[in-house]
Amino acid sequence: MFRFENSLFLWALILVPVIILLHFLYSKWQVKAKNKLGVLSSVEALMPNQSKLKQRLKFYLFLFAFILLVIGLANPQIGTKQEDVKMEGLELMVAIDVSNSMLAEDLSPNRLTAAKLAMERLIERLKNDKIGMIVFAGEAYIQLPLTSDYSAAKLFLQTINTNIVPTQGTAIGAAINLATESFPEEESANRALIILTDGENHEDDAIAAAEEARKKGIKVFTVGMGSPSGSPIPIIKGGQKNGYRQDNDGNTVVSSLNEEMLKEIAFAGNGQYVRATNSGAGIPQIIEELSSLEKKEFESKIFTDFEDRYQLFFGLAFLFILIEVILSERKPKWIEKVNLFED
Repeated sequence: MFRFENSLFLWALILVPVIILLHFLYSKWQVKAKNKLGVLSSVEALMPNQSKLKQRLKFYLFLFAFILLVIGLANPQIGTKQEDVKMEGLELMVAIDVSNSMLAEDLSPNRLTAAKLAMERLIERLKNDKIGMIVFAGEAYIQLPLTSDYSAAKLFLQTINTNIVPTQGTAIGAAINLATESFPEEESANRALIILTDGENHEDDAIAAAEEARKKGIKVFTVGMGSPSGSPIPIIKGGQKNGYRQDNDGNTVVSSLNEEMLKEIAFAGNGQYVRATNSGAGIPQIIEELSSLEKKEFESKIFTDFEDRYQLFFGLAFLFILIEVILSERKPKWIEKVNLFED
C-alpha cells in the first residue's frame, strides 16, 4: 500500500512548468542583452570560459531538487502491516454514465468531469464504508468491486472516460442489475446505489430494475447530470474539441437531461433524485439521506503500519543542491589546453 501522508504539498508541483517558463524567458533575455552589446558571437568570444552546458546542468539540478523536496514534504509512505478490523458502515455502489452525451458542457467543464469531481468529494467524506464503482453506456461493467480502500477508489475514478465502454447508449437498467448482483448475497438495510447520468437515450427498463433493487434492501439514488435545455455534444479527437456531433440531416445534436425518468427511477428504488449544478452535484443531500441508513458491521483488511520514505527524497534533493552550488559555470581548465586542430 502506497500513499502520501501530506498530499496537499503535491500541489506545489504546478510550479514546475512556471519555473521552466521563467528559465526560458531569462535565457531569451540574456541573448537579447548580449545582442545589445554587439554581435552575439563577438560578445561570447569575450567570455570563452563560460559553459552553456554547465548552465543548463545547474538549472536541471535545481529543478530536480525542487521536485524531490516537494515529494519529500508530501512524505511518501509504504504500508507494511495489514490487519483484519471490524468496522460499521454502509455498502455503496456508484454507477457513472460514460456515454458520449456526458461530454456535453452544460456543466463545467463537462458532465462527466463534474460527475467524477462529485464522486471524489463523496469518497473524501466516507468513513468506515465500502464503495464500489460501475461504468455504463450501452452496457455496464464493474470498474471497482466493493472496497474500503479509498485511495484505490480515487485511483480507479481517475481512469474513467467515455472510451472505457465500447457500446454507446444509456443502459441504466443494466447498471442497476449489475450493482444489485455486486452486493453480498445476504440482504441488508445498509446498501445504496448512486447513479450519475443525464438519463438520455434510456434503453431498458430501469424502473423495474430499481424496484427489484428496493426489494433486496438497496436504495437507489439518481443524480441528474446536465440541464433540461440541453447542450451540444462535442467531438473530441486527440484531446482537442473538433466540432459537435450531428444527425443524418447535418443538424447539431443537442443532449438534454431526462429528469422525469431519473425521478421515476429514484421513486421506484425508494431513494432520492437530485440535480447537479456547477457548484456541486447534490452529494451533500445524498450523504445526509445515507446517514439515516442502518450501519452494518463487517471485517476489512486495512494497513495499520506505514513506513516513511521522505528521507530518500530529502537526501537526493540535498545532494542535487550541493552539486548545483559547487558546480561552476566556467569551463574546466583542462579543456582550454585541448586543441584538436593543433599541428
